This record gives sequence, C-alpha cells and structure tokens, in this order.
Amino acid sequence: MSTSKTTTETRGEPGAAFRNSGSLFIDGRPVAGEGDVLKIINPATEEQIAQIHGASGEQVDQAVAAARRAFDHGPWQWCAPDERASAINRLAERVEAHRDELIAAIVDEVGSPVTLARGLQVDTVPLHLREFSALAANPLEEDLGLDAGPPASRSIVGYRPAGVVAAISAYNYPLLLAMVKVGAALAAGCTVVLLVPDRSVVTGLMIGELVREANLPDGVVNVIAGGADIGVRLTSRGDVDRVSFTGSLAVGSAVMKQASTFVTNVVMELGGKSANIIMPGMTLDERTVKPMHLRYLRNAGQGCASPTRFLVPESDYDRFLDVSRAVYETIGVGDPWNEETVVGPVISQRHRAVVEGFVDRAVRSGATIVAGGGRADLPRGWYVNPTLIGNVDRDAEIVQEEIFGPVAVVLPYRDISEAIDIANDTKYGLAAHVQAADVDDAVAIAPRLRAGSVYINGGGALRANAPFGGFKASGLGREWGSHGVREYLEAQHIQWVVRTPDA
Repeated sequence: MSTSKTTTETRGEPGAAFRNSGSLFIDGRPVAGEGDVLKIINPATEEQIAQIHGASGEQVDQAVAAARRAFDHGPWQWCAPDERASAINRLAERVEAHRDELIAAIVDEVGSPVTLARGLQVDTVPLHLREFSALAANPLEEDLGLDAGPPASRSIVGYRPAGVVAAISAYNYPLLLAMVKVGAALAAGCTVVLLVPDRSVVTGLMIGELVREANLPDGVVNVIAGGADIGVRLTSRGDVDRVSFTGSLAVGSAVMKQASTFVTNVVMELGGKSANIIMPGMTLDERTVKPMHLRYLRNAGQGCASPTRFLVPESDYDRFLDVSRAVYETIGVGDPWNEETVVGPVISQRHRAVVEGFVDRAVRSGATIVAGGGRADLPRGWYVNPTLIGNVDRDAEIVQEEIFGPVAVVLPYRDISEAIDIANDTKYGLAAHVQAADVDDAVAIAPRLRAGSVYINGGGALRANAPFGGFKASGLGREWGSHGVREYLEAQHIQWVVRTPDA
C-alpha cells in the first residue's frame, strides 16, 4: 500500500525545447544524425515526445577528427587565458538565456520534478561554468626554485592541456553532468567530443546549440548521441587523450578496458551506496527526518550520492521508523510538473522493473517494507513509491548494490564504531552523510569514513569549487572546481642550468 500522496496536474504540449533540438554538433555546425533512431519517451506520460537519429560510426570519427584539428592546429590551447575564460563565461550566459527550455526538456524526458530541474539541474550549471572561467583565467604554474646541484639549476612546473577529451555523461542529470566535464576540459585548454546518453538525448543535444551561440571556435566542442556501440567507438581509439565517464560500475569497467588499449587516462564517477549515520543523541522528529529522506528521494532516487543506507542507534530504531512513516505521508509522488511533487517517475519501464526486482528479492529473503512501497495510484507513468526496507543483514543485496530508485534500507547499530564499520562495508565510496546534535562529533568521525565527500546535517548548498568523486569502486579522479580541471592537465617539468658568479 502506498504511504505517499500522489500529485496530478494538467499538462499541455511539450514546449519549444523539442521543436528545435535533435541535431548533432560537429566541427562548429549542426549535423543530422546518420545512426540509429533514438525514441524519447516521457516517463510520466509514457508518450513519445521525440525521435532523433544518433551518430553513425563515421560521424564519431568526424567528431574526433574535428576535435583533434581544433587542438593540434586550432587556437584553443594557445589562446590567452582571458580569452578562454571569456568563452566559458559566454557559455554560462547561454545556459541562463535558455533556462526555461532546458528545464522543460529535463522535466519531460527525464521526469525530474520541476523544482529539482529548476534548481539543481539547471541553475547550478552557470555556477560551475563561472568557476571554470575563473580557473581558466589563472593557469597553474609552480616555481620549484633553485637546486644546488651540481650543476646549479632552476625548475618550474607548467600544466599543459591533455588534448582531446571523450566525455560521456549520464541521463539522470543530463545538463549538469555534461557541462562540468565540458567546462573543466575547456578551462584546461582541451577540446571535447561529448557523447550524450540515449535516454536524455534532447537535453544533451541542446548543448550543441549553446556552444554555437557562445561562438566557440569550430571543433572545440562536438556533441554526438548514441548507444553502447557509439561509446565503444569513441573510447577505443588512439586519437583521444582523456576519457571522462559518469555511469554504472559495470559500464565504467568496460570503458576502462577499452581505453587501456592505448593507455588512455580515464576520469570516472561510478556511483555509490552512501550511508547516512544518525549519531546517538540526535533528535528524531519530522523536522529532522524529512530532509534525510528527501536527499535520496529527489529525482526518484536516481542520484549517485543518494544516502540510501540509514544507520540508526538501536535505541532509536523504532522511533526512526515511526517518524519515517509519518514523513512518507507528506511526500508528493506524481506529475513532475506539479510544484508539490517530490518523487517523479524513474526513467523507463525497464528501469522500474529493475528497482522493483531489488525490493521483491529482498522481501522474499526475509526483509520487511517498513514504510511506503508499491506504485503510485496513477493511470500512466513509471512510478515507484518511496520505499524503506528493514530487517536486513548488512551483506544483503539490497544493502550492498546501487538500486538507483526511491528505495532505502535501515539498519540498527550498537555503537559508533560499528556504524562506521557498516558504512565502510561496501565496494563504493562516493559519499557519506552524518546527522549529529553536535557537529564537532560528526567532524571527528569524518576521517574514518571511506568516502570522497562527507555531508554533515545535510551539508549545505552545492559548492562549485569543491571536489566531487569517490574512493574504491566509485571511480577515479575528481570533478568540479580546480580538482576537476587538473584531471585534464599534464604536468611538464622545465629545468635549466643557472650560471653562478664563480662558474
């Protein structure tokens, strides 16, 4: 039985975002795709809203060749830092100019609630781009000073653009994930071939129009779309210098193997199974517990850093369940265009079956749905109600595997050492969350958590200058801010002999 409220709203025809999108963008101009047909289905209505041809294999080659020319012979890597910064800033301005169209595209093809699409999906992108613009204006260089030798010498370390970047983003945040890759690569002086996912292709291909309007040099950013075969063609080649990928662990492992043929360096964000440790002494009521659930329920649980493993003191376990049930009653599930909706649909019927399969197998193995569960009472759409699972072992599938849906588990712990042990007992290490009455207590345990980011009492607003990435199987390298730019740079040591007066 559902314990969440459903929301509905009359929705008109899709907006201008779908009338003017659908072209690939190669070497500075829109190009009709020559590959497979990609059908875009609105996950809330189950209606087809776009049909676009993806790239052919030959068009992948053309895009890489354009990026190669723009890097090897074009002006981008050698232009003045302020020119590069200005171009990235123009790209941020174009995102703002097309804000409403981008929001509409994300709501209609991904199913993100409009409040999330407006804020985290779109409005954060210019923040990232302007951070990259500032970094581009101030290129890195280190002076290592004098070395006595003999002979006496001096050294500097310069940082040079790696070259052509193959960037592959994910469907759940189609604009943000793509643009942090593009922005960081551009700030480093690299050129880019961006492969957008076939499940959010409309939003992805709109990036090509943003690049055109920003008047970047031809070939600096190329945008293509396609499925797995196109990804293989893009990453299995010697004329690409970096591969940046966001997606599942299974696909990321395959991408690493493809890139290894030419020893191509990779930057990867491969998901997580983040813990949310509720420390002893934390007040548990709707005011404190609801934000904890909202962190994984937004975007229907389709978020890599979603805190879906609740670790609760044994003495607070029953209280946490009671409050969670009450909170679930207040969470709107339904039409993503409704301002009250928190949980929209998952991306596809197939993915809903995957999410529900995790729950069904857990229940058959003895787990209990302790709050929520089932599907929303709506005539159409691929909805899964918020679902909280209890009575599970720490090594159960539903505790260990990334579900990518609005499903969380709750486990009791005896003391904080056991909580930390359970939090680290996963192959992933992208993020960890800690809730504490005393922030200092939470800060003190953060170094013991094997996670790339630790968010205490919700963390705060997104910081475009903070690194994002994970330990263990959650990936390689970091994105965002200066750490993200460094992933697309190569260190170059320059040394020369210094003549001393008595030489």
